[in-house]
Amino acid sequence: MTPGARRLTSPDGVTHTFDSSSFALELLLTGGPPPWDRYETLDTPEALADWVVGSHLALGLPAAALKITRAELARIKEFREALWRIIPALTKSNGNDKVLPGAQPVTPADLKLVNAAVGPLPRPQLGGPDRTKRWETPVTGTQILGAAARELVEMIGTDRAKRVRMCEGADCYLMFYDTSRPGNRRWCSMQRCGNRNKVGTYRTRHYA
Repeated sequence: MTPGARRLTSPDGVTHTFDSSSFALELLLTGGPPPWDRYETLDTPEALADWVVGSHLALGLPAAALKITRAELARIKEFREALWRIIPALTKSNGNDKVLPGAQPVTPADLKLVNAAVGPLPRPQLGGPDRTKRWETPVTGTQILGAAARELVEMIGTDRAKRVRMCEGADCYLMFYDTSRPGNRRWCSMQRCGNRNKVGTYRTRHYA
């Protein structure tokens, strides 16, 4: 599976592939404040390392090459909580009219937290006689957070912010960055919400 694409199972039992197309937004899939805490997956630094291996930040490194402290994990989860306030507000300004369960307003502290998180990134190196690219290890939790924060600033601090969306499915709150050329992505996945919309439209046309 492509790094960053996740297999999700919805409450109705449908399994589908979802790609947020963003490392920062991908963090929203790992849990958050209530009611999203029921999806928590980052209980330990080791769990975060395993998650990063399959993420958009995938560096081709094993989880053992990542060194994450509990303090760094706490900072990443604090950053994630700020995302749960910042991103829904942004999708609303982009035309989303749904109210996210548990939504809270963005505060100046949230933006201060994001700015403070912009820090060191994983360091590429040239190694061996063939001068191939490799990563300086261990990659730290601070570098992982720095990568997420820098991406977020570049995404929402520019015109790219217009492409941050929430799925238009009636009961779906997955958020993503629209990388489609025309900029018209509407669904978390055509396997789930896109297909449900097609079925609903067909029934309306033929059985109304």
